[in-house]
Amino acid sequence: MNYFILLCSLFLTPALTDRASQETTQTFSSNSASHKRLKRDWIWNQLHIKEEIDTPLPHHVGKITSSIRNSNAKYIIEGEYANTIFKVEETSGDVYAFERLDREKKAEYELTALIIDRRNNQSLEPPSKFIIKVYDINDNSPVFVQKVFNGSVPEMSPVGTSVTKVTAVDADDPTVTGHATVTYQVIKGDEYFTVDDSGVISTTRADLDREKQATYEIVVKAKDAPGSSGDSSTATVIITLTDINDNFPVFKHPSFHFKVPENVSVGGEVGRVKVEDIDEPQHRNTKYSFVRGDYRDTFEIVANPFTNEGIIRPKKPLDFEKVAEYRFDIEATDPTVDLRYFKSGGSRSISTVTIEVTDVDEPPVFTKLPYEFKVKENDPEIRTLGSVWAHDPDAAKRRIRFIRRRASPNGDYVRVSDTGIIQLPKPLDREFSSSYNITVAAQEILEDGRLADRESHAHVHVIVTDENDNAPELLYPEEPRVCENAAPGKVIIRISATDKDEISPRGFFKYSLATEDSNFSLIENYDNTANITVRYGQFNRELAKIHYLPVIISDNGEPELSSTNTLVISVCKCNEKGNFTFCEERAKQVGVSIQALVAIFICIFTIITLFAVITLLILLRKRHKKDLSGLGRNVAEIHEQLVTYDEEGGGEMDTTSYDVSVLNSVRKNGMKAEAVPSPYAQVQKPPGNLPSGAGEMEMMIEVKKDEADNDRDLLPYDTLHIYGYEGAESIAESLSSLGSGSSDSDIDYDFLNDWGPRFKMLAELYGSEPHRDFVY
Repeated sequence: MNYFILLCSLFLTPALTDRASQETTQTFSSNSASHKRLKRDWIWNQLHIKEEIDTPLPHHVGKITSSIRNSNAKYIIEGEYANTIFKVEETSGDVYAFERLDREKKAEYELTALIIDRRNNQSLEPPSKFIIKVYDINDNSPVFVQKVFNGSVPEMSPVGTSVTKVTAVDADDPTVTGHATVTYQVIKGDEYFTVDDSGVISTTRADLDREKQATYEIVVKAKDAPGSSGDSSTATVIITLTDINDNFPVFKHPSFHFKVPENVSVGGEVGRVKVEDIDEPQHRNTKYSFVRGDYRDTFEIVANPFTNEGIIRPKKPLDFEKVAEYRFDIEATDPTVDLRYFKSGGSRSISTVTIEVTDVDEPPVFTKLPYEFKVKENDPEIRTLGSVWAHDPDAAKRRIRFIRRRASPNGDYVRVSDTGIIQLPKPLDREFSSSYNITVAAQEILEDGRLADRESHAHVHVIVTDENDNAPELLYPEEPRVCENAAPGKVIIRISATDKDEISPRGFFKYSLATEDSNFSLIENYDNTANITVRYGQFNRELAKIHYLPVIISDNGEPELSSTNTLVISVCKCNEKGNFTFCEERAKQVGVSIQALVAIFICIFTIITLFAVITLLILLRKRHKKDLSGLGRNVAEIHEQLVTYDEEGGGEMDTTSYDVSVLNSVRKNGMKAEAVPSPYAQVQKPPGNLPSGAGEMEMMIEVKKDEADNDRDLLPYDTLHIYGYEGAESIAESLSSLGSGSSDSDIDYDFLNDWGPRFKMLAELYGSEPHRDFVY
């Protein structure tokens, strides 16, 4: 049985040997079962080679030999790096590396070994894997994981306080002693900080003050094991000192001076004092206080949380006339300062503050606020309640005028005079309002008599005390009803009363019936209520279905007042259980207010007046028609006639077709106009035929003018009267059919009635009597 023996240049790795042995055993067992031959074992020793060998290539790694006496046996290797980095000598089995190896790039290589027959390339043994391990040398220096590190530590921290940690790594094999061990050293800033072998940086001094130096930049070096002369690397560490409250505030100036007008509002800003606190803003907690000066009740100093300034504010009004200048000392301190780290130099900072009050023109000042007066209601003798008073606080001491600004309730119930006297124009009624409020304004009277723009106000409260001037009134929650067969003593309703006047806690009402002659009785409950009950029982609905019961209610006032109230009680039909089954509905009383009555009367008066005016106009119209009908003129000469000519006129511009000279020639003194023939008459009419109607028309116009001037019954304004006048007769005589009815013709026009509806009007005109007058 042939055995392969793998010769290694270094020690054996037990784990790999066991694994290889197990694999070989399993392989050979399988081969024994299949090929019916003896077991063969692969015995692998771990191959090991140093990195970065400086001898010429190739470098011998190990050797593979075989006990098979076969001159045709051939060794080969397979794998990712086979026949490139690693090669094997076919006959001897020597393995060589053809490149210099770097363990930091790759520490192990896994290959597969085979032995075959070179004649037919048949495997003489199953393939097996082996590992070539690269042996480390100390050829790398430590490298920091970052070039710059940051850390922070509170200022004034004790020695040894941890700041931050730096880290450097060495690429060499950490399993080889001294190859990957890193040590640290502070090479810059070692007077303030130190570093241990784990890379932790800590303080070496307890007086690190942020206000002197806020940041430190140190340099740390990392190198191999102590005593090693290998390379090293460095890193920068920036250390920031965080602030603590270890400084007191200090005033920037030894004194402050402010000017403020005397009318500055309470709580307003007078000025600001500034301090300097070298701590960071989150550690500035300045408190201001008074040291000397009795003005704590006049001013206060509040710190601004954002600027740390002290804001001076007045706590009460300032008065230039009383105090023109304030002077006091204030102190600034910080109660939250950590006294363990307190620096010498004093914990107090004091400054002097001077406040100069300037004079301004102030409004008047009332001497008493508020004003309250009491008056008895309905007292006609009280007209003056009192007065308000205000004065000018300035040196001018001007006179004051008082004016009422607002009133509640609104109305002229309370007045104020120019001198401030509160007056009542009429007695007050408590039942209308139990109190009256007015706002009185006070204004200064300037030298020129004008009122100053600024004014002050005071509230005046008038309380009206009550007197017993209202009688009580009856109250009942529902309409009283009673069964006609009600038994004696049956309670019909419980009544109560109300009074507009004030009622004392011990006050009560007294109830009684105005008459005892009824089937009702009244029983008092002594709780300001009373019961109306049935006295005898058995009401007769046939005699009375509704009963009117007068009830007298008296109060206990001074003087005592009473009122008589009527209860309307309905008698109803009831069933056996006493439930109402039928009651007559009572007529509801409808009340009309005074305002509604006044509106109704105004409407009635307006209607009557309008009717009278229309009637008067109708009468005047009738009288006017009567005057027209009494002229006695011929209808054919006065009324408007229809004249037809055999040619068209010239329209409005034709002034020769109609003679209006007669109308224009009327004189105001009543004299007749001279008869001047018109051009139309001279041309169209034969000579010697003078117009006889012109004079009549002139006379009619004069008569109408006189009537219009002297008749007082006509309308009192100018009117336009239009009369139609055709003029004297034409050559062709009158062609109008309107005058035919009064002509002397013997023609009978009754046949027009037989011509149908279209000739009805013409038949009526020609069928009229000759003596009938037409009135227009």
